[in-house]
Amino acid sequence: MPIARPRMVLIDLDGTLVDSVPDLAFCVDAMMRELGLPERGEAAVRQWVGNGVERLVQRALINAVDGDPEPSEFQRALPVFMRLYKDNTSGRSCLYPGVREGLDYLKRTGLRLACVTNKAEQFTLPLLRDMGILDDFELVVSGDTLPVKKPDPAPLLHAASKLGVTPGESLMVGDSRSDVKAARAAGFPIVCVSYGYNHGEDIRNYSPDAVIDRLDQIQGLLEDAA
Repeated sequence: MPIARPRMVLIDLDGTLVDSVPDLAFCVDAMMRELGLPERGEAAVRQWVGNGVERLVQRALINAVDGDPEPSEFQRALPVFMRLYKDNTSGRSCLYPGVREGLDYLKRTGLRLACVTNKAEQFTLPLLRDMGILDDFELVVSGDTLPVKKPDPAPLLHAASKLGVTPGESLMVGDSRSDVKAARAAGFPIVCVSYGYNHGEDIRNYSPDAVIDRLDQIQGLLEDAA
């Protein structure tokens, strides 16, 4: 279905632009070994990412999507993960197919671009830089830019305010139910990629306005929009 032509496009990072799980899984397993606990493996980590590193660490400790570890266990584990991830943010990660082409298309059309992610700024900016796409974005809203993160709508509304664009003139592109919930609450249309990280669920279950298999397919959604 065609999407009304926006003035601004906000794009999620992990699972939408970059497959960052290889680095995250490496750090999770290294953390678990250091704590004397069983490794979890990349397949499990793919089901757990998308809500920030704190939640990822909690899920790794309990080996499940839902639930919470003992607070003392979490307090011991989080600094270990943060130290590991600082040195292993991007070495194993890569852009998804179609991302470079999709960003080039959006820039050619003159749309304003921002990245809105739940990843902390200390990891977000190096990852974007190392992937060669930091300069594609006029604005980056990280998971700690505001007191709240997606699925709260505030990061999306913050980006729109900073760039002087209304929600009705905006478009969110993401991969998860958090992106859909944030977009709906902010009054943004939402396009989702079919790949990425959505805790093992088909993103179509959350009824985004459209689903694409590659970011560059967004051209087909926008080229006929009014």
